[in-house]
Amino acid sequence: MEEKETCFECLERRIKSDWSDQLQFCYGISDSPLPFGSSAIVQFSLSNSSPSPTSQFILSYLPTHSHHCFSKYIDQYTLQNGEETEVGSGTGTGGTYLSDTLMGESQFLSNGMGYECCACNHCGKFSCLRTITALAPLAYVGISSYSGFQEHASSSLSGTLEDHILSSINLLIQEKASGRDGVNYMRLLGVPSFDENSIPGCLRHPNIAPVLGLLKTPGYINLLLPRTPYTLENILHYSPNALKSDWHIRFLMYQLLSALTYLHGLGVHHGNLCPSNVMLTDSCWAWLRIWDYHRLGFNLCFEHGKSNSSHIPSRVGCSVEDCSSQGLYADLKLSPPLDWNSQFNRWWRGELSNFEYLLFLNKLVGRRWGDHTFHPVMPWVIDFSTKPNEDSDSGWRDLSKSKWRLAKGDEQLDFTYSSSEVPHHVSDECLSELAVCSYKARRLPLSVLRMAVRSVYEPNEYPSTMQRLYQWTPDECIPEFYCDPRIFYSQHSGMTDLAVPSWAGSPEEFIKLHREALESNRVSCQIHHWIDINFGYKMSGPAAVAAKNVMLSSSEPAKPRSIGRRQLFTKPHPSRQVSMQGIPDRMKESAVDQHQAHEVETEKSFLYKSTCLQELEQASSFSEHAQHLSPVYCHAQQNLLKQNPSFKESQTENLERSASNPHDISNYCRFSPDVDLNYLLEHIDMQDDDSTGYQELLLWRKKSCLSRTSSKEDAEDIFSVGCLLAELYLRRPLFCSTSLGMYLESGVFPGLMQELPSHIKILVEACIEKDSMRRPSAKSLLESPFFPSTVKSVYLFTAPLQLMATNGSRLQYAANFAKQGALKAMGTLAAEMCAPYCLSLASAPLSDAEAEWAYLLLKEFIKCLTPKAVKASVLPVVQKILQTTGYSHLKVSLLQDSFVREIWNQIGKQAYLETIHHLVISNLYISPHKISAAAASVLLICSSEELGVPITVHQTILPLIHCFGKGLCPDGIDVLVRIGGLLGETFILKQMLPLLKHVAHSCIGVSSMNKPEPMHSWCSSALVDCLMTLDGLVAFLPREAIVKDLIEDQSCLHVLALTQTNLEITVLQVAATTLMAICQRIGPELTALHVLPQLKVLFDELAFSQEISNGSGSLGKSLKVSKSKVNGEFQLESRMDLVLLLYPSFCSLLGIEKLRQCCTTWLLLEQFLLRFHNWKWEYTGESPRSGVENVIAKVPLLSKGSTSDYSPAKLLLNGVGWSIPQSQGIRSSKNLMPQRRLANAHQSSVQTYESASKHFKTEPWFWFPSPAASWDGSDHLGRFVSPKDEFPWKIRASILSSVRAHQGALRSLAVCQDENTVFTAGIGPGFKGTVQKWDLTRINCVSGYYGHEEVVNDICILSLSGRIASCDGMIHVWDSQTGKLISVFSEPSTDSLHLVSPLSSSTKIGADHVDMLNSNTSSSGVLSSPFDESLYTCMHYLEEVEKLVVGTGNGSLRFLDVSQGRKLHLWKGEFSESAFPSLVSAICSCGSNKEQGNGASASPSWIAAGLSSGHCRLFDVRSGCVTACWRAHDGYVTKLAAPEDHLLVSSSLDRTLKIWDLRRNIPTAVTFKGHTDGVSSFSVWGQDVISISRNKIGLSSLANSADEDGQHRIIPQKLYSSDHGSRNVSVLSSISIIPFSRLFLVGTEDGYLRICC
Repeated sequence: MEEKETCFECLERRIKSDWSDQLQFCYGISDSPLPFGSSAIVQFSLSNSSPSPTSQFILSYLPTHSHHCFSKYIDQYTLQNGEETEVGSGTGTGGTYLSDTLMGESQFLSNGMGYECCACNHCGKFSCLRTITALAPLAYVGISSYSGFQEHASSSLSGTLEDHILSSINLLIQEKASGRDGVNYMRLLGVPSFDENSIPGCLRHPNIAPVLGLLKTPGYINLLLPRTPYTLENILHYSPNALKSDWHIRFLMYQLLSALTYLHGLGVHHGNLCPSNVMLTDSCWAWLRIWDYHRLGFNLCFEHGKSNSSHIPSRVGCSVEDCSSQGLYADLKLSPPLDWNSQFNRWWRGELSNFEYLLFLNKLVGRRWGDHTFHPVMPWVIDFSTKPNEDSDSGWRDLSKSKWRLAKGDEQLDFTYSSSEVPHHVSDECLSELAVCSYKARRLPLSVLRMAVRSVYEPNEYPSTMQRLYQWTPDECIPEFYCDPRIFYSQHSGMTDLAVPSWAGSPEEFIKLHREALESNRVSCQIHHWIDINFGYKMSGPAAVAAKNVMLSSSEPAKPRSIGRRQLFTKPHPSRQVSMQGIPDRMKESAVDQHQAHEVETEKSFLYKSTCLQELEQASSFSEHAQHLSPVYCHAQQNLLKQNPSFKESQTENLERSASNPHDISNYCRFSPDVDLNYLLEHIDMQDDDSTGYQELLLWRKKSCLSRTSSKEDAEDIFSVGCLLAELYLRRPLFCSTSLGMYLESGVFPGLMQELPSHIKILVEACIEKDSMRRPSAKSLLESPFFPSTVKSVYLFTAPLQLMATNGSRLQYAANFAKQGALKAMGTLAAEMCAPYCLSLASAPLSDAEAEWAYLLLKEFIKCLTPKAVKASVLPVVQKILQTTGYSHLKVSLLQDSFVREIWNQIGKQAYLETIHHLVISNLYISPHKISAAAASVLLICSSEELGVPITVHQTILPLIHCFGKGLCPDGIDVLVRIGGLLGETFILKQMLPLLKHVAHSCIGVSSMNKPEPMHSWCSSALVDCLMTLDGLVAFLPREAIVKDLIEDQSCLHVLALTQTNLEITVLQVAATTLMAICQRIGPELTALHVLPQLKVLFDELAFSQEISNGSGSLGKSLKVSKSKVNGEFQLESRMDLVLLLYPSFCSLLGIEKLRQCCTTWLLLEQFLLRFHNWKWEYTGESPRSGVENVIAKVPLLSKGSTSDYSPAKLLLNGVGWSIPQSQGIRSSKNLMPQRRLANAHQSSVQTYESASKHFKTEPWFWFPSPAASWDGSDHLGRFVSPKDEFPWKIRASILSSVRAHQGALRSLAVCQDENTVFTAGIGPGFKGTVQKWDLTRINCVSGYYGHEEVVNDICILSLSGRIASCDGMIHVWDSQTGKLISVFSEPSTDSLHLVSPLSSSTKIGADHVDMLNSNTSSSGVLSSPFDESLYTCMHYLEEVEKLVVGTGNGSLRFLDVSQGRKLHLWKGEFSESAFPSLVSAICSCGSNKEQGNGASASPSWIAAGLSSGHCRLFDVRSGCVTACWRAHDGYVTKLAAPEDHLLVSSSLDRTLKIWDLRRNIPTAVTFKGHTDGVSSFSVWGQDVISISRNKIGLSSLANSADEDGQHRIIPQKLYSSDHGSRNVSVLSSISIIPFSRLFLVGTEDGYLRICC
């Protein structure tokens, strides 16, 4: 009889008894739907971390048997090491590692181990010792103890177990003496080739799950393994999109086959290869679990000791005799085989209870006992108001509705569905962790309740009765309420027992009645509705909408998940067959009515049988449709296999050889002595043709017959490989028990085989060949053309990273190998696939040495990856590093100019501004570290010229000003000062001073208001930062400019601040100090003329204030002066101290006589200074001789944070700063040295200022205005926000500059990513199409392309390649630098269109062109006359796939590979009902107008085409099929854009702009009206939409709500010239937003290019 398994409660007690209470039991692992098993997930806390992170492991109890070689092996091991101590005493910690004993294998041969164990069911190539050691070389063998467990588990987590192997590989890569470990490990990876006949060593295969410990307890051997977050079964059930592509599937299969090759080479077969036995790490690296619960580990057991899985236990229960759960499951009939078909049929026939069937369904969806996040779920069947009675309708729950629906109500769910951005009814699982812990609160530890329910334990907050519990929760029930009365009894003081309803006398009686209600005929007739909602077809599609059961979908569908919703059925679940005896019969029979009653009964019986036949047919159909729930991955052999004599001969030979000389290296490995760095690089090099051809696979299929499997057991594993491969592509199992039986009997493949791709079908057919000996070996599969060289290269590069080594060693290996050219050799695709395995190491905390390796690795990936891959893989890591607070050596390295330039060159400046730039700024105000802040400041300063003035102002200057008062460090102020000095006087006067003056006035204004204290404090800090910035900028300005912009007309900010009586003392200190610095800068004459008159009010106020304070003693003031002297500089302690700070200083600057002439209260002030500070002016020169002389001398003239020589930013700038372009070197170096400016200040400053004004328009960006005009005051200060969406952009409809770009209409605009260059397409001389390239710095045309013969109607920039595509009916691709034509694309005429292959190449340059565009133009610039169907109309560039999609005159889409110069496929849409086909007038794709949060461009899932008929078509990217087509407008569609994955914005000549929500089955629109003419175009940035119609623009927002009358309106406005206010009267034809410069460009019908803001 089969031994009973242990219930999870007894297993938990056993673990605590054998190990320690410190080893936390998480939950048990069970192969059945019941809580019985011999394995558990356990965890312990690391003592050296705070807070302590927990690490989880799998602990398995395997019963020991004296005749098992595995048990003999462990016993012999512990005896030899003298460890036969009392188990569990904690003293047996002297265990040994298996790998340490391989050299001593010969001594085990005489002890009954190894060769004498010929009854093992592995093939016997090697001894048991060698085989076990090869499979578990890391295993620690000894007596169980918690200290030993913790020590070894900590070693595995810290990465010390296999660090020596990676060190050896590192030496091998560096071409140094490396020892044998590195070469031996490469042999495991197939270098130079996979060898099935080599003698195993002591290295773990990277794709075999590591066994960390073999620890002995009484009667058991404990296996300790690390727990991985996922299994392949989890991925297939909950997140199949995590296997992102065909390449990832191949890579996964390559790993599994590599592990199988190793196993088969040892003579061991797996025997149970299925998705649940494929463990996946965080990076989705595969580990094959080679131990099995029933096979007692590694298949190393005697054949006669093999358990019979088909045996049915006599009773379900715990193996512990006195277990309190013995009777809980005694009546259950769940038994093997646990496949769905058999269990469903038993339930439908009434042989299996509802409770058992629901438990089985829970097992199928992956729910597990004890895991509170994914606990088994049961339905509530009664509401506990009355005792359940089948003859009464009261008290029963409606099972056709979810509990969530019953609790929330239909009205609320309908509102949630209609108002949510993502339509849904249910936001949480049907059973949450909160509900489970609340249900089981009386039995769970308080620590669990504090973590899952509420951090503060309040026993009275938990429902006290069953009825209250039912009413409280919107969640479903748990099985314990149907089987376990212990859940009612509380073990916590203060929490009462859960009260049962009044109709139940005790918890035991309640459980009995509750279970009877679940099994009642009423519930049995309705339970299928509940199954449909929670496991079946009502989980998705229209049925879910009707049942109000639409679940909120995951925001990251490609993220791996270990739990989730699994839909088991896609058809309605049949109702249970209810016996006739169970149907209540309310007919009362009398003796007179017996005959009539008999006739009625006969008729009922006939109807019942007919109904049963229909139900049987439905059940059979349903069972057939759900056969995928009974997957089969292997078929058991009927006869026991016997060893082949040749195996015994080879076994004898191998053992004798290894025993004769155990220390000979040749016994352990066979490797080529030429395996070195050059060999590895040659092995990793990508082949030219990396595609898998169908013919190559057919040829391999024929050859694979020569490489057969060596045994039938190995062939069984290959059969499982074929089943797994098919399931990965089909997303459902290939075989069930029925289809497998048919295949083995008649050779008929299952119908699913036809759904496999042809090349996959070849491989699967080879693996599942009926003749098992004709199946290819694992090695043959590895070497098949199915696996491209990129898979093999990535495997070779990433496998060493999976060693249990330290992060430092892994980082050093990856950086070294990449530095030697590995990433470059393997190609861009393989390098992209390696990135997730490597770059995660760089984001962890690193030492300085490790940071250098990480920096090198990041640079290598940037060089070798495509721009798309850099955005997706590298930028998120860089962002994470820059977000770290405090000092980081790696962060400082990333803030260097060389690294940022590489990012710019690879992904463009726009992507840098979007993802990185704001993080650089954050290092100046979010917990700034001195070194990081200095590096960030240098980067911002030196990149400002290359970014240009508009971007610098909006993305650097404004964000830093917004940080005023929020902890901006001195280096942040230094950035503002030095950028001003770098960009010159004009920039300071025009851009910076207006902004700073606005800030100062706003802060002063707020300080005089009745605002909360935090607001006043912030304003004071912001004003200090502002004044210090002004103080630094003054050094770069001539005296007359200072006077005019900062002092004249009673506008001196410093004086204004000093006259405020409610400002903090620190503000007064800075204002007074910086005012004196300005006065010294402009000289005594200008000071006396402009400053002193403004100070008169301040001096008068101070003079009369001191009279009021006559009672003050002099002692306190003397002490203050002394204190100030000690501190090194004078510090204000009261407002009256301004007299001491200002009056003597002005005396020194102007002279006492001039000061007295300007200050009428001089006598009072001097008396105050003499009385309280002992200051007196003496006429021995021009300097005061008083006790305060040194104090005044020490007042700083300039801020330490701005122009002090001590600034770390200046030191960094002079050492490792940004290289200044030669063209700007003279002016830049001059402006960076304010000392020169000060030294020559007296030399004709007036002439300098006048000269600057005279040549104002020769300066770069002369047309760019100051953003101060749109300043809103202090509301936006101190709040740093995203530069794209949250930062307010006020559009003023002002024309900043205008230039005549074309003689005729300007048709199209395209702005480069650097926002400094724009391309315009329009009509040139002779009415031919021209394209002009404009430099926005000075608005001049730098080059052009003049190869078009017809009007150019569209232009497109092809990523960062420098190529431009322009369309005049044909597509011209040309180089923007040289103007040289690269290729021309055209379509054949309509008559011959059907004769042309879709893969025909592009038209050659010298070929005759087809007829050119012949069209008229309306006032809006769109095509309106009959159009040649063979000509191209518009373009759209798919950056993520580097393809150009163009529209045609017949409504089709043509794809072009511009890099290869060839045409690709053609997508045809259905023709409309009109007589003529509609031309494609606009194209866009999902993800084309936005980037994901990590900076990566979103791969398109759909492409939208707008037609001249007003229709819109939606194409699926994968299939090319039209998924939706609707009438979007009543006129010509002029433009499409996709700001979000689910949004489509369209404009039309019907005067409307519409925003379509594509998540609905039928797209719904929000319509914006208000334009009086057709909308010719629009542009989107963030939430802002700017549309153009005739000579007006319209502003709208994607987030705008409707007006009171429910309408969405656009308010058109005309553009005005910023110089003289005149209106624009030209018809606008095109528009493009320059986002980071906060500008937009418009083109006009008369050929003008206008820059607007």
